[in-house]
Amino acid sequence: MAACSTNKENALAYFRNLPPEVTGKINAAESTPMRLAPDDEVTVTISSASPEATAMFNAPLQNPASYGDNQAQGSPKVLTHIVDADGNIELPVIGRVNIGGKTLDEAESLIRTQVGKTVRDPYVKVRMVGFYVDVLGEVKEPKRIRVDKTQYSVLDALAACGDLTEFARRDGVTLIRHEQGTTTYHRLNLADYNLFAQPCFYLHQDDVIYVEPNNIRIDNSKYNQNNAYKLSVISTVVSAVSVVASLVIALTR
Repeated sequence: MAACSTNKENALAYFRNLPPEVTGKINAAESTPMRLAPDDEVTVTISSASPEATAMFNAPLQNPASYGDNQAQGSPKVLTHIVDADGNIELPVIGRVNIGGKTLDEAESLIRTQVGKTVRDPYVKVRMVGFYVDVLGEVKEPKRIRVDKTQYSVLDALAACGDLTEFARRDGVTLIRHEQGTTTYHRLNLADYNLFAQPCFYLHQDDVIYVEPNNIRIDNSKYNQNNAYKLSVISTVVSAVSVVASLVIALTR
């Protein structure tokens, strides 16, 4: 009877403490702005009411690749800028601009000020081309993910890895973040719907998500290790007995 009883607490479910109502409101966190760091790749677009006045501030378009005499088809793309180890990018005319540690809005304001010295009311847009996050542990496909949008959540990353395995702890997810020379960690509980209100719900560049195994996975691992050890001992004993038997047979002859 005990074996056939059902457990109302589903350990595999997300957001187990949601209210029983059919619909409801969930408090959600605002996406905290990312700060630009070395190796980030960005595009910078500068324009104004007079396009010819700002054309010289923009990086040239990247030509489509050529193969022999035939030019590959495709639209030209804006060249990107890589933030160097000191937080700088190099822009035409303006030269070196330090945007390391700044948000996209702050970087736009800084460049707008530089361009505004020669152009009236310039418009500046700085975009991140993409960033990476790593997902490790009890997910179906642990991997490094390239993100192409600014708002990307923990749930987005887990979905990209095929979701958690049945051996994952829903209340044992850790997010590790490197930001401005400091490394921090945040404990997340996917069984709690208040996850959406956590300030680290949205990911930043180079975030690492680690999903812990549950007790079943740990016990299975110990069982397999013990079996492997026992098999190794048995093999050693059998080999020793075989050698001794061979020596005895040789001596009796």
